[in-house]
Amino acid sequence: MSLDRLIEKIAELQNPTVAGLDTKLDYIPGFIKEKAYAKLGKTPEAAASAMLEFNMGLIDRLCGIVPAVKPQCAYYEMYGWQGMKTLRGTISYAKAKGMYVITDGKRNDIGTTMQAYAAAHLGETDIDGVKYTVFGGDALTVNGYLGSDGIKPLIDVCKKYDKSIFVLVKTSNPSSDELQNQAFEGGATLYEEMGRHCGEWGKELAGRYGYSGVGAVVGATYPAQLAQLREMLPGTFFLVPGYGAQGGSAKSVAPAFDKNGLGAVVNASRSIICAWKNSGAPEKDYAKAAAEAAAEMRDSIIRETGKIKL
Repeated sequence: MSLDRLIEKIAELQNPTVAGLDTKLDYIPGFIKEKAYAKLGKTPEAAASAMLEFNMGLIDRLCGIVPAVKPQCAYYEMYGWQGMKTLRGTISYAKAKGMYVITDGKRNDIGTTMQAYAAAHLGETDIDGVKYTVFGGDALTVNGYLGSDGIKPLIDVCKKYDKSIFVLVKTSNPSSDELQNQAFEGGATLYEEMGRHCGEWGKELAGRYGYSGVGAVVGATYPAQLAQLREMLPGTFFLVPGYGAQGGSAKSVAPAFDKNGLGAVVNASRSIICAWKNSGAPEKDYAKAAAEAAAEMRDSIIRETGKIKL
């Protein structure tokens, strides 16, 4: 099962984190952008070219430290097909370097439309009998608020192609309380009910380490809910956003983990990919600064959770 590979990589590197590749032009060193602009002008092609060079440099330095990357689709979509080509190139390069790739698309639809999303991001696209892998991520973030009609097509593709999904349950943003904390008659909240569904959907994608291929997105900014959901969902693996720039810390994410230091992968984006700017490092050392920030994040979390054991 796909998430087993992530779990094994986490244990190998003793690092339960994922680097979010939320790549904006503002985050890319000037020498990379100027080279692209000189060749292609200030165009979507140049932006996409600079993004890919930046991402590849990061991946080269992070692949021995961080088990996974998480490119956020929106940052690539904003540059049109050129940006989407860079998304594909980023995924391919990261996988070639042995990294697990979580595509952060938060896709949400039903029936054949969700089948199309699933084929694009996790499976294969059939062109009159000839099949192509279009993006090729290992996992996809999804919005489950259309219910099982929106999840079943994904599970079918996950089974066929050995992939996984992460369903939004309790997100890290401040206004998530407005809807996700609403209680049903009887007292259960909306996020608890979504978590319960993740546990049920995951029964079709059982893994060898006790965690299914249907994971849950639970924010680092809500440690009490992390602890609650960890107890409630012992077989659900968590993707934990919100570390670093959003305010999450090693202490706040610790409740996401089980007694073996497993059960979650913690995402940080800006605090890693912008480390060169935050630290005042020379532009050409952007990837080195990212690696140092990633190692510091790893060490901080491991001090809280202990050695990771399979």
